[in-house]
Formats: sequence, C-alpha cells, structure tokens
Amino acid sequence: MNQLIKDCGCIVLCGGKSSRMGTSKAMLPFGDRTLLQRVITSVENVCSSIVVVAAKDQPLPDLPESVIVVHDSIEGQGPLEGIRVGLNALPQATSAAYVTSCDVPFLKPSFVEFMFDQLGSNEIAVPVEDGFFHPLAGVYSVSVSDTIERLFQTGERRPRMLFDQVCTAQVPTELLKTVDSVLDSLVNLNEPEQYQAALERLHAEE
Repeated sequence: MNQLIKDCGCIVLCGGKSSRMGTSKAMLPFGDRTLLQRVITSVENVCSSIVVVAAKDQPLPDLPESVIVVHDSIEGQGPLEGIRVGLNALPQATSAAYVTSCDVPFLKPSFVEFMFDQLGSNEIAVPVEDGFFHPLAGVYSVSVSDTIERLFQTGERRPRMLFDQVCTAQVPTELLKTVDSVLDSLVNLNEPEQYQAALERLHAEE
C-alpha cells in the first residue's frame, strides 16, 4: 500500500508541443479520465504536493483544487524550463520532487516511491538505461534550482548538463524492475499509434 511521503512533491510537465501526437496530450481521453488526470491519480497518494507546469494559455482538464498550476515563463525551452518553474512553485516545506510528463498512463506509485528512496544524500536520482538518462522520471531536490538558473544564464538547456553539475544517483533500470518488472513507468506516448496501443491495453485490462 502506497503511503504519502511527507514534504515530497511531484511536478507534472504538460507544456510540450505534442507535434508528433498532433494534439495536446494532457487532454487526451484515457478511460474515464484524461492522460493528465490519470498521471495525477497515480501520484496523489504518494506525493504531498503536486505542481502541473503547462504552456501559456494551454487548456487543461479539471484538476483537484490542491493541484498547483503554473506556466512556462519562457516558451520552447524544453523540459529543464518546466523543471525550473515547477521546483520554484512547490510549497516551501518541500524538499524534493518526482518529475514526470503527462503522457505516462501506466506510471506506478511504487516506482515513484522507489525513486525517492534512491535519492539518499544526492541532489538528483535519475533512471539510466544503457547510458540513456530518463530526466522525466527522476527525483530532484529543490536545492538544484540555483544550478538550473546558472545553466540558463549560460544558455544551457540540456538536463544532462544538470546531472554533471550536482551529485546525481544514476539508478539502473535493472534495479527499477524490482518494482516495475516491464518498466511501464518509463513508457510515454508520443505518437497516435502508441496512444491507440495503450488504449487497447487499458480496455484489455478492464
């Protein structure tokens, strides 16, 4: 049973252009909810606060009153901008946040809990598979905000550069399989074909 992790939040990024999907992924129906609503449901019993980072004027589905909604201050800057805005919007008592996108419909709460456990004394914990980092499935201490600001001042927008700047725990995906055997929590939906396949899986599991 998942337990609320005190002083730990979640940041859900949904302000991407969704160019390959062709429509806003946050609003896509998924069962009796939208993709964004489903992700929030996955984390609301684990994280004590939730921040949704959207693009300016982006339509959003109905969200719980407790969810904090903020917007990218600079458009087209990639996920590091969303992480920066999200960290700054967290309640003051928050120490760290799990960062995800709005298009991971099979995100497991146990996966989120496990990633928080991997943070330890580091400032970031991020899944790594064959040298590939998954920045939108990582845990970020709020203390990295200053480093992100410095990267922005130099024109750097790649999350990988942030990992090189602060103490980062690289979490092998093989280890993550102990809580998510097929790594569903890392599967996001970028194209219509992926969305349709996920809907078919949902219906088959109902």
